[in-house]
Amino acid sequence: MRYLFFIQQLYAYSILRPLQEVIRARGDEVAWFVQGMDTHQLRADELHLQTLPDVLKYQPAAVFAPGNWVPDFFPGIKVEVFHGLANDQTGKRGHFRIRGLFDLYCTHAPEVTRQFQRLASQYRTFAVTETGWPKLDPLFDQQKCLIDQHPDFRASLGSNRPVVLYSSTFSPSLTSAPALFNTIRALTRNGHYHWLITLHPKTPTNLVEQYQGLAGQNCTFIDSSFTVLPLLKSADAMLCDTSSIALEYMLLDKPLVTFRTKAPGPHLINITRPEEITPALDRALTRPSDLQKAARHYIDGLHPYRDGQSSVRVLKAVDDFIQLNTQATLKRKPLNLWRKIKMRRAMNSFRW
Repeated sequence: MRYLFFIQQLYAYSILRPLQEVIRARGDEVAWFVQGMDTHQLRADELHLQTLPDVLKYQPAAVFAPGNWVPDFFPGIKVEVFHGLANDQTGKRGHFRIRGLFDLYCTHAPEVTRQFQRLASQYRTFAVTETGWPKLDPLFDQQKCLIDQHPDFRASLGSNRPVVLYSSTFSPSLTSAPALFNTIRALTRNGHYHWLITLHPKTPTNLVEQYQGLAGQNCTFIDSSFTVLPLLKSADAMLCDTSSIALEYMLLDKPLVTFRTKAPGPHLINITRPEEITPALDRALTRPSDLQKAARHYIDGLHPYRDGQSSVRVLKAVDDFIQLNTQATLKRKPLNLWRKIKMRRAMNSFRW
């Protein structure tokens, strides 16, 4: 069986590579189609399809996409595996927007599954299976843990101070990066913590360059192409905003501080002014029992799987969809003419 990964952002590599391992382990094939960015992150052993004729010749049984769209003219069923954890409380309603492109949604938690099942009943153009999120498999399966590629990352920092990870989303309405730069710059100078800083791949270049300039004895800037899991493992506390990476961090039972998050609650420490950062981090580093208990309850509802087998479940969901011919029971997707024209322009292809 052949499968295709359709990606448009650097974060897609860490989402799909655990799935690639499962596909290969059972003797099947996988290829990558990279749209709108360079391919230098592809490994030597990863098959790269560069053109539509290549894809048509390859004839994948399924196309996996962690982004919001996938070419409808590619062969195979279209499978959404998502680019982050989200629900109604995370402030990212776009997670549940139906664009009429996917045949199968692989969800990560019961609440999210229920919402997509309601949408599936409404549209009747796609199926839903709860699987867990492939990206998180390496956190819980030490046999294939990507973190082992960087086992001495924390030791390489050369610091016995508390390590604070700062990350921010790129959305102008959600990002904290512009508002917190001056404060974080001052905090990297006082040496109270060692800072790890990584920004979303879509962050404006000028802002990335500002944060890169903070690198030094008390701060390590990590390019967005770096596997994020070692950073999560290395940090004692995290400062973030309304970004799904914060939810991934909470899965490790570590304390989270947010700046003006759209999804506040007892599971995190939310602040609204930059000068509150240090007191909030110092409190988080004491790991208050009420905070940690609330965080565990919250994250159990967002991603209950801790077995490192989400990729296996995703592949089984696809197998079942194909073998049961589920597509034959679904309604024809809407024409979505304007969206398809835009896709064809982006892909420089007008195949119908």
